[in-house]
Amino acid sequence: MSEREARIEAALARQPELAAIKKKQGKKPEEARSSTTDADATIMKMGDGGFRPAYNLQFATDAESQVVFGVEVVTAGTDQGQLSPMVEQVSERCGQTPENWLVDGGYPGHGQIDAVAESTTVAPVPKAKDPKTDVHQPKAKDSPAVAQWRERMKSDEAKALYKDRAATAECVNALARNRGLNRLVVRGLKKVKGVALLFALAHNVMRAATLAPELVGLGTGTSAVPQMAG
Repeated sequence: MSEREARIEAALARQPELAAIKKKQGKKPEEARSSTTDADATIMKMGDGGFRPAYNLQFATDAESQVVFGVEVVTAGTDQGQLSPMVEQVSERCGQTPENWLVDGGYPGHGQIDAVAESTTVAPVPKAKDPKTDVHQPKAKDSPAVAQWRERMKSDEAKALYKDRAATAECVNALARNRGLNRLVVRGLKKVKGVALLFALAHNVMRAATLAPELVGLGTGTSAVPQMAG
């Protein structure tokens, strides 16, 4: 069997999984499309409005140091369901769970909020279809964790804390794009995960050179490595 035939067969084998995802999202299962160049990749909508095979790379970053502590690669085009696994990964690696998790609006599904209730999640509450609805007011069907999240995000303290996310996560994401992580040259989930891990490793070495240059043999003071700042 040729390499192309093998890729096509792998794409066809994944089609039922993608169709089931479409159905769960309330969309037409027949609209599901698999990639014949990389069966592990998922056709996702890009920022330019086009659709291309892609992976969803997840990084958990310390807000103060911008050091990456968690790395994951998923084939889902949404961030829903990714919060709890990342909390578990970082907690296991560090031996403790960070007090606050600043995540964007794509992460905090109610089930995920319940799953990480022991740690504090700071994320915007999605806007309601009716502008008159107070989204921070707990609803009758809310679990205790979800009700507390709504109340928490109403406070000025939580809103001020959440502002740190853009300066951290978006900065690391921008650095990733600037360093070429916007286009993958490998196929398959395992290889893509390897690329993501190598990026995190290189990023953390550069952060170490900025924060503690003596640890990487560059003397003392951040002025020793001005090209690595950021």
